[in-house]
Amino acid sequence: MDSIEILASGVYLPKKVVTNEKLALRYGMNSEEIYSKTGIENRYYVENEKIEDIAISAVKHLLDDINFDKNKIDMIIVTSTSTNKLMPGISYFVQKELKLENCMCLDVLAGCSGYINAFDIARNYIVLGKIKYALVIGCEVLSKYTDFEDKNTAIIFSDGAGATLIGKSGAKKEYVSLIQSNGLDGHILTCEHEKKIYMDGKAIYKYAVTDTVNNINQLLENSKYELEDIKYIVPHQSNIRIIQKIASRLNIDISKMYTNLQDIGNTFCASIPIALHEMRKKQLLHSGDRIILLGYGGGLNLGSILMEV
Repeated sequence: MDSIEILASGVYLPKKVVTNEKLALRYGMNSEEIYSKTGIENRYYVENEKIEDIAISAVKHLLDDINFDKNKIDMIIVTSTSTNKLMPGISYFVQKELKLENCMCLDVLAGCSGYINAFDIARNYIVLGKIKYALVIGCEVLSKYTDFEDKNTAIIFSDGAGATLIGKSGAKKEYVSLIQSNGLDGHILTCEHEKKIYMDGKAIYKYAVTDTVNNINQLLENSKYELEDIKYIVPHQSNIRIIQKIASRLNIDISKMYTNLQDIGNTFCASIPIALHEMRKKQLLHSGDRIILLGYGGGLNLGSILMEV
């Protein structure tokens, strides 16, 4: 049996909420204009918390939600674009907090879609029989790397963390992944150490609404399914205009693209696990449902996973 399933999930959002009204005053805009451009109304900023703090908080939320012996966790994978240390990685801080002695730790640096890479790595370790349970965490403190002189990015970014616990499933569940990287164009979305995020908005938009569609079509071709068989696509919560355009080019209704960026903002690596947790809590997903997780962004990195929940 080579099937896996999501056993539990958790999130953490900082207490500081930054509304469109607050940003509108700063940038001489109105709140409706910001919402029209982004689809975002609120975003979250850390105050005194470190990135490992919010990752740990998301994991604690997850463990509070399930009757599970944390000592069974064999692997912790954390993905982030805003780590504040070269070593030890964020995953090691989570291990230390949970007091896990026999656990593999790994941090993945793969841009905004890093959660897709991390999830796929964990799944492969489980299928190979090397581990039984993995924590996959996406976390960001983008507010510390935001160029607040650039209103085009400052009105989008948000802080937060999402965690998922995955393990082997007792039932056969479909799983297909397709991860593609393009380092040749990596310069259109960058962040050097201790500097601010730079994004070529037009180039990213073109990439995000073209390569994603090609990726999903190839993913479906590699599987035995059509878009009609998919209940939801869960995209990286980048910008509502990008998500709407992807839906249009796939010729599907926007309601099939699960979005929560209105209330959360763009949290890079944390956006998909936060959305997944929200969907689980709203009971939108049931056993046998098929979903596609879609990540895209800095690297350039692009990945999708078709999985049965």
